[in-house]
Amino acid sequence: MASEHTQTPPGSSRAGWVLLGAALLLAAGSIGYNVLGSGGGETAPETAADGTPTIDQLRAKAEASTSDAGPWGDLAFAYFNQGQYSEAATAYRRALEIAPDEAVLWSALGETLVLASQRDPLPADALAAFEKAVSLDPQDPRARYFLAAKKDLDKDHEGAIAAWLDLLADSPQGAPWEADLVRTIEQVGKMNSIDVAPRIAKAQGARKPAMIAPGSGSVAGDAASPALRGPSAADVAAAGGMKPSEQREMAEGMVAQLEERLKTEPKNLDGWAMLIRSRMTLGEPAKAKAALEAAVKANPGAAAQLREQAAALGVK
Repeated sequence: MASEHTQTPPGSSRAGWVLLGAALLLAAGSIGYNVLGSGGGETAPETAADGTPTIDQLRAKAEASTSDAGPWGDLAFAYFNQGQYSEAATAYRRALEIAPDEAVLWSALGETLVLASQRDPLPADALAAFEKAVSLDPQDPRARYFLAAKKDLDKDHEGAIAAWLDLLADSPQGAPWEADLVRTIEQVGKMNSIDVAPRIAKAQGARKPAMIAPGSGSVAGDAASPALRGPSAADVAAAGGMKPSEQREMAEGMVAQLEERLKTEPKNLDGWAMLIRSRMTLGEPAKAKAALEAAVKANPGAAAQLREQAAALGVK
């Protein structure tokens, strides 16, 4: 949430679009624990009574890390969750010193800088971070969202709406930021007398299959595998009422279940494709690559198909 004392430029819709920030946590997956995966055999830090590592524990692990950006991402997320945005931004910058080519870290930094700003709704350093993110990954949803918001702040409301609609069309069905994104488009449309309803419907019709795993087939259609269970309508509805950290925990649990199932069903190509996509959705490119290699090892005859699907998702 933005500070109540933020000075909003006249005519802008910052009060609405900044609310999407929290919902985008799962989307980009970078403001979350194990942002880039844990490095090798490192042991997890001790946890507090509620099972959550303390700031001091996370800081100690981060300061001991010279080649793994993950601990710095963990520390940044902990600061972010506590509303300590300046400290979170510092931690993200340390992570980026280690992993400067990770788009999700750049967009995470950008969002943190937006929330840290008390006056400028989209400060120059945040804008630069979002631009860097899309230069590395043109599909980064958080960066795309805020760059569209920049158009809105510049009074290019039509341009902002068009960009948000493109993001909506590219978002998987059931994405946790979907409702907030649609609400933002509707709000900006209403404020500027732009009819967005038919355009939202058109964008919705071009949606990708549901994120994580497709269910029984009602969501994913031809891409569904009857051997896999994905989120039900109730699961998606429940996720909409969760805190971002709870949404991510649920998503990680579902991905872990999918990964375990593939150990007993290694020939399930649909399952491997979903696992790779899910790891990328969670901002875990290293784990996505590991899943690809495991899939190819189990299905050498389908290696070209698997690598092509993975490349389309940005797995290098």
